[in-house]
Amino acid sequence: MLRTTAAAIALTLAAGPALAQDGAQLFNMQCKMCHGGSPMGPALSGVAGGPVAAKAFAYSPGLKNKGGTWTDANLDAFLKAPTAFAPGTKMLISVPAEGNRKAIIEYLKTLK
Repeated sequence: MLRTTAAAIALTLAAGPALAQDGAQLFNMQCKMCHGGSPMGPALSGVAGGPVAAKAFAYSPGLKNKGGTWTDANLDAFLKAPTAFAPGTKMLISVPAEGNRKAIIEYLKTLK
């Protein structure tokens, strides 16, 4: 079931520029299922500009060992290719469209 849902989301993300470039809308469509109070992913309020893997969550060793800060560049790289950014990460869904990644990152900055 999770794989089917992930595949459907991946197909939606592949639509790229055809999607509305509204960060809140994209977040709600693509991220909120796992990052909106679910145990599948950490809450993302305050993540932009904060340390990588710092929230209370069972992060993969690849993400824990990454260190650093969630800069725009790091968030972009992670959203573009999570498993390349942090091998072994639990996040398997990417955001291939650059405009969508930028919109999501800008939205994440508003979550305090």
